[in-house]
Amino acid sequence: MEWNVSRFLETLPYMLKGMVGIFAVTLVIIAMIWLINRLTGGKQ
Repeated sequence: MEWNVSRFLETLPYMLKGMVGIFAVTLVIIAMIWLINRLTGGKQ
């Protein structure tokens, strides 16, 4: 297998978008859980 640095650098923006997407979805899930706990009372 050949290590092609230029190809690797071309794929970095796609990887960045994917990581940002994963981070954003995780934050949305955390916010939704927090909101549901806030609205339903949760354990106090």
